[in-house]
Amino acid sequence: MDFALIIEEITSAIVNFTLGNGIMIGVGIILIGLAVFKEYEPVLLLPIGFGCILANLGMSADTGFMKVIYDAGIANELFPLLIFVGVGAMIDFSPLLAQPRMVLLGAAGQFGIYGTLILALLLGFPMNEAASIGAIGAIDGPTAIFVSGRLAPNLLAPIAVAAYSYMSLIPIIQPPIMKLLTTRKERLIRMDYAPRPVSRLTLVIFPLFVTLIVSLVAPDAAPLIAALMLGNLLRESLVVDRLSKSAQNEIINIATLFLGLAIGATMRADTFLNLETLAILALGLFAFILDTVAGLLFGKLMAWITGGKVNPLIGASGISAFPMAGRLSAKMAQDEDFENFILMHAIGANTAGQLGSVIAGGLLLALVTGFI
Repeated sequence: MDFALIIEEITSAIVNFTLGNGIMIGVGIILIGLAVFKEYEPVLLLPIGFGCILANLGMSADTGFMKVIYDAGIANELFPLLIFVGVGAMIDFSPLLAQPRMVLLGAAGQFGIYGTLILALLLGFPMNEAASIGAIGAIDGPTAIFVSGRLAPNLLAPIAVAAYSYMSLIPIIQPPIMKLLTTRKERLIRMDYAPRPVSRLTLVIFPLFVTLIVSLVAPDAAPLIAALMLGNLLRESLVVDRLSKSAQNEIINIATLFLGLAIGATMRADTFLNLETLAILALGLFAFILDTVAGLLFGKLMAWITGGKVNPLIGASGISAFPMAGRLSAKMAQDEDFENFILMHAIGANTAGQLGSVIAGGLLLALVTGFI
């Protein structure tokens, strides 16, 4: 028996452990801490943090069972699509259908995607990587993963971490911007909610119509929009309650768990600790801020056009983070006036932002494909 080989095998993990691995394990612990003690997107940050720890203990997405999970759900885009089925089953589009003008705020909330794409190009990133970084501006983890997985798999880890981290930090990042760009008088604007009734037939036709139109106009977004609308059709059909509840619970929970682990498992020290990662995180924050600013400015424009009948705060909910962004806009209005209820308007803009992010992701894919 060769004791030297046995000792070498036993101590190999310790010998190969680097300072970078220690730093990344610290990052993983921080992510878990934010999830457990601050409750920032715990469903995502906790498995991502644990996956990050595993990646730097020799269990990365390149080997073993983590590679199996990565290949099964990230490399082939399955997990983001399953999550979108669950998200679609949770969304009620009736506030948007009752107030079609909210589509404009959903479009304005995607401005940061293209502004960041241009800035990333100016900073020297190639087109495929710049587009993937711009996708962080969707503030939608599945869309960002779907786009970067196709265009720049090498940047998947920092892009996914940025997208989900900033989504969890919405209650911290958005309020100062909302207060800076709106006056108290604007935040006090009350919006009447007397929407046109939305029939069940309309709610059933809507996901079919959106799938058809988006698939024809932006075919690269077809998988994402189809998954989202399938989930919504399960919800609105009222005849497959078990499937709808499964999509909202078991399917999305299992897919989110494995997606988080797989993303975390790509966060190895040798690929994550570099200036490029810091640049991606900074550009992602810029995209988020730009989204919020564009939405608020468009909300102010709508307030001016309507003679003060639109509260600009709902513009900040035109991003994709559903329903957190919509609830935050409503809370900001109630902080100024407890009896000011703009939740349904904000949720209408928020659901429009969900659709807008998917379409924007498809346009990014089409744009880059056209340049390659």
